[in-house]
Amino acid sequence: MRFPFPEGEQMQEYEIRRGHFPKIDGGRIEDILRDVFGKFEKKEDGSYETSYGALARLYIRIKDKKTLLVETTMNSKVDDSVAGETIKKYNAFLEAATGFTAKERSKRLQKKAKEGEL
Repeated sequence: MRFPFPEGEQMQEYEIRRGHFPKIDGGRIEDILRDVFGKFEKKEDGSYETSYGALARLYIRIKDKKTLLVETTMNSKVDDSVAGETIKKYNAFLEAATGFTAKERSKRLQKKAKEGEL
């Protein structure tokens, strides 16, 4: 199974749906992290870090009301069932945190690439 990111660290910026920010502000993102991944660590700078399955490290920081920063470090040495479950959990987290489904995020990314914004 192929991972959505190459092995090693990868920083991504995810757009937060308009009007969705109050659902993650004020520590509400902690509830999402707990619900999806079960555990996390809050850093002094207000960022969060966790790991799950093939995600050796997942770093999350709210940049502003419109942008979520996510850095991943993948472990490609896991079996396919773990990889599949990891992708499902990661997408569930991103949907809850940004308000966009995987399909919507993909379409927005394709549009930005077509417009030369990447």
